[in-house]
Amino acid sequence: MGRLGHLLGRDVEQRRVLDVLGLARNGRGGAVVITGEPGIGKTTVLEATTGDPTGMQLLRVDGYEAESTIPFAAVHRLTIPLHDHLDGLPERHREALLVASGARGGFPPDRFLVGLGVLGMLAAAGERRPLVCAVDDAHFLDPESLDVLAFVARRLEAESVAVALVGRNTQGLLARTAGVPTLLLAGLETEAAVRLLDANLPEPMDPAAAALIAAATGGNPLALVDLANEFSVKQLTESSIAAEPIPIGTHLEAFYVRRVRQLAADTQTWLLVAAADSTGNVDLITTACEALGLPDGASDEAEDAGLIELGRDVRFRHPLVRSAAYNAARGGQRRGAHARLAAAADALGLVELEAWHAAKATLGTDEGVAARLERVADLAGSRGGFTSSASVLAQSSALTPEGSLKYGRLVAAAEAALAAGAGQLAKSLLDDIDEDAVDDISRGRMIAVRATLALFLADPAVMEAGAQMLAAAECFHGADAEREQHALIKAFEYTLPAERLARGATLPELGSRMSKGAEAKGGLSATVLRGLAAHVLLPYADAVPAMREAVAAIADLQPEEMLLYGPASVALTTGLWDATTRHDCLRRTADAARDAGSLQLLDTTLWIMSLAELSGGTPRRATEYIDQVRELRRAIGYDAEHVINVALLAWGDTPVPQVEAIAEGAGALGFGGVQASGVAALAVRDLAEGHYDAAYQRLKPQVEDPFLQVTPLTLPDFVEAACRSDRAGEAKPHVASLHRMADANGSPWNRGVALRGQALLADDDAAEGAFRGSLDLLEAAGTELDLARSHLVYGEWLRRNRRRRDARTHLRAALTSFEANRAPWFARRADAELQAMGEHAPSSGPPAGVADLTAQELTVARLAAEGSTNAEIGASMFLSPNTVDYHLRKIFQKLGISSRRQLSDRLG
Repeated sequence: MGRLGHLLGRDVEQRRVLDVLGLARNGRGGAVVITGEPGIGKTTVLEATTGDPTGMQLLRVDGYEAESTIPFAAVHRLTIPLHDHLDGLPERHREALLVASGARGGFPPDRFLVGLGVLGMLAAAGERRPLVCAVDDAHFLDPESLDVLAFVARRLEAESVAVALVGRNTQGLLARTAGVPTLLLAGLETEAAVRLLDANLPEPMDPAAAALIAAATGGNPLALVDLANEFSVKQLTESSIAAEPIPIGTHLEAFYVRRVRQLAADTQTWLLVAAADSTGNVDLITTACEALGLPDGASDEAEDAGLIELGRDVRFRHPLVRSAAYNAARGGQRRGAHARLAAAADALGLVELEAWHAAKATLGTDEGVAARLERVADLAGSRGGFTSSASVLAQSSALTPEGSLKYGRLVAAAEAALAAGAGQLAKSLLDDIDEDAVDDISRGRMIAVRATLALFLADPAVMEAGAQMLAAAECFHGADAEREQHALIKAFEYTLPAERLARGATLPELGSRMSKGAEAKGGLSATVLRGLAAHVLLPYADAVPAMREAVAAIADLQPEEMLLYGPASVALTTGLWDATTRHDCLRRTADAARDAGSLQLLDTTLWIMSLAELSGGTPRRATEYIDQVRELRRAIGYDAEHVINVALLAWGDTPVPQVEAIAEGAGALGFGGVQASGVAALAVRDLAEGHYDAAYQRLKPQVEDPFLQVTPLTLPDFVEAACRSDRAGEAKPHVASLHRMADANGSPWNRGVALRGQALLADDDAAEGAFRGSLDLLEAAGTELDLARSHLVYGEWLRRNRRRRDARTHLRAALTSFEANRAPWFARRADAELQAMGEHAPSSGPPAGVADLTAQELTVARLAAEGSTNAEIGASMFLSPNTVDYHLRKIFQKLGISSRRQLSDRLG
């Protein structure tokens, strides 16, 4: 447990950590991040609580600065004792761990996919014996390992695993571990601080003077212990009333610097080499010191002084001691130490360490060292270490002489940072590029990163993102056809979020450039570009064949190709009124992103799925997808409470002014598509409430300024609004347009809504046939909400024609569907119609117990009802199978069932 003197005044903090361990022993995993200023006792608390954890297996790993650019280095060290659990992991998780560790080549895994593998290993190990992972100096971990461990810490629920991360809040430690409970260590209270000081002094000290010392150190335990060991009581008493500051914070490091400089010259040099290495690798340090001609006993004096501990590795008494040993030397001496360490690392085959030390040893530029760093960055990228790759490439660029190569490496660093989700880092790297010094390919890549950043950072520059990707394509033209075509596809995709607010290029210009780009090279990209260009440029009937060909090509893709082309399918399938294929392509894209651990693409795809469900789907499924986005955001440490689908808000009970304000705010940021979808959804709500003129006024501007596949979806609503507000003349041409589109695409969904509009326009003799045709087609199309809306308007028509029995049948069908699919405003309208006929139709509501399920439990329940295994559900929701099983037990209890077979019926 450590010495009691070191834990004076830390009862509350120890209990906090021990509570986490206690819960883990009982199958409730948890985590804590312990942080505070240097010397405050973070490591002491960690060792006291986890050093000998009763009944638990301890895994201990420390962060080292020299490993900070070696991706997954700490994860590899942490999981070495768990390799017997590797074979029990799902294949893609096992593959991700092996590639990340460098044990196997393969597709670079996302760090969160590696995180799922680590979570699985820890969960499996915890089933044998509860497990505690203690990580010290977490601020020095390589960023991939820190992200993985933070991910694991957030997802611990029903595992016998505890994680304790200790570090200073530097290098963004708390930002990267957001979502994990934090324990901030402050200085000791005065009484405890005085007791600690007295316990380490050879004789008693005046209480008043001791209290002044305690106050001057801020209760910093390391400062108090070292002061007691270094100075006499008389000296401390005098210093408590002197003007010179007590050693604390920066002064404490200066104190250690003075102690280092009192050592023999050989010992100082040995300490410098050990401090410059930071990994504690005895073989590396010894090899470097031998090259410097240091005697065998050069470290003895430092060990005798208590500054280091020698064993299987070299451990400094405290990071401030290491920092002091390094900073006590002159710049040339430090570079010399790094040069010797680089040579030693090269001799030992430590490629990453050799490049790291060589860079530290270099003054000015050196293309040889820069090239070695670039190779290390490539190695990091091949293992999925994109943050590390970005950092190393930035170092490589700094050591590269002026010219296109220097800035090309900086562009590559920005690309790697973007791939890692480090948007602000990517932006800062781009800002350092001299655009006049790069070649065309690098310029195109730079422009593409900027355009992507606009979407990633929700920047108003999103309005120009499509035009920027066109500019990138021009840079690639004639030099790299594949990059050119991919940039053109992205130009189309990046135009969609801005919609009518897009600037810098018109839709005809975009279409023309895509058509031209399709000729640059044959293959899948060319097929997709021809489909998109036809969608933009050609009359609808002429465009359909090319659009169909592109959709068919995407539908046949392998999962890894869906990562690239899946998002382009949305506009094409929507334009063809093919909700089934749209859903299938999006689902496959989401599955591919989940399997690859590409959580950024998964986040985007789930967003699109939520939005797409509001046309041709249901608000219920839209809600489930947005809940999955929130769960994903929580898993990666982002704020999940402000995840909003504006259009979905309009379908619920959110006040109209609030939805309008959010939609306007999205428009102000340049996201015209979000704004337009919110307004269109409010118009649907107006229709449900019978505010037909308001619906007409909202939709008319959109209909008069059409935008690709978006506007046709609003035409059925505009037709209903116009018909119900005595503007039937305006509705007729749009009904005809819907029929012409259906003639071209053969979509039952398209024809079904066209017939509904036709029925609203027709006289009583012709209306019924159109209504029935609409119902038949929409049922065949599987578009539940549109089917329910046709039941509703048909039922209303039947009631007005005094066919109450028939009306009752269709209104009940509409009400049941609206309630099941979370369309409350339409449900109220259908219920009002039934009540007008004297029928009391009590709300069926969700099945008993379903309302008590949390969003996470509901998602688990639905996936289980669809036949997914615990492992499959865990992979979908970034949970361990243990946690899934825990949630299912709670679900069964709430629903009053005992097996998965009953889930489907109970969920309705």
